Amino acid sequence: MALASAFNALKSSTLISWKSTGKFQKTIANCIQRTGKALHSGKVTTVKIWPEFAGEGRYFDFHSKLIRASIDFAEETPLCTTLCKDGHVVRTVEHLLSALEATGVDNCRIEISNSDCEDRSVEVPIFDGSAKEWVEAIDQVGLKTATDRGGNICEKIAPFLNEPVHVWKNDSFITAFPSPKIHITYGINFPQVPAIGCQWFSSASFDYSFYAKQIASSRTFCIYEEVERMRNAGLIKGGSVENAIVCSTSRGWLNPPLRFQDEPCRHKVLDLIGDLSLFARCGSQGLPVAHIVTYKGSHALHSSFVRRLLGIN
Repeated sequence: MALASAFNALKSSTLISWKSTGKFQKTIANCIQRTGKALHSGKVTTVKIWPEFAGEGRYFDFHSKLIRASIDFAEETPLCTTLCKDGHVVRTVEHLLSALEATGVDNCRIEISNSDCEDRSVEVPIFDGSAKEWVEAIDQVGLKTATDRGGNICEKIAPFLNEPVHVWKNDSFITAFPSPKIHITYGINFPQVPAIGCQWFSSASFDYSFYAKQIASSRTFCIYEEVERMRNAGLIKGGSVENAIVCSTSRGWLNPPLRFQDEPCRHKVLDLIGDLSLFARCGSQGLPVAHIVTYKGSHALHSSFVRRLLGIN
């Protein structure tokens, strides 16, 4: 319980208590390498995920600049989660971080690069628009107990919510309630797109098996009538029907079938887990142990919730 006690002594917010999960910190057993096209830039990117010592957490290595997967380095950008440090930028990290958090990869170095050595911005590949590729890659190499630089194993701790908390913007909100287990309830509402409309998804409980079967394969989605506007804004240059499900306001889904009837809503849960993973510290769990209820969330609102848990806003 030493690590949990240390976290509780240092924390600035009374909303959270750090407690032992009864498990040890993990890392991947072998290196993972994947190459693919980025959604927004359209460039081809290579990601290598390396095992790391316990206590180091998850971080990106871009041009030898180390950027921790932490809310401390998160910047608000349209349609994705971005990490930035000293002018070096890593975009669209949410699907990869979601998979790492859900599968229990607590510590790893994520080396990322593209063909332009002068580029100070890079983006994680989108693959099919879900986290399926990452989960399968992690399953393929497996996990192992991580040891620190002295060869010691470290307990894995998790943030438990002590009291209700909420953040909101206009009619969008995230609220969370104390709970002995993780529950996630998420709602979306697209009244202008009848094929999507209002959807709610709720997990009775949350663990790796649930994530792998019910969440990981849910793909990102977009509204067909908004594609031109997004491309004019310099976004989704690599977007296609191969890496997103596309819905028209008048014609419905343009590239069926859906993997789940409520696939758009499930994908928002996937994004939420990736964004809340930025709460992790030193190999801890990032996803708070609580019942988290979100309506019309966004990457920006997810990040605001993490900052609220830290007592920043």
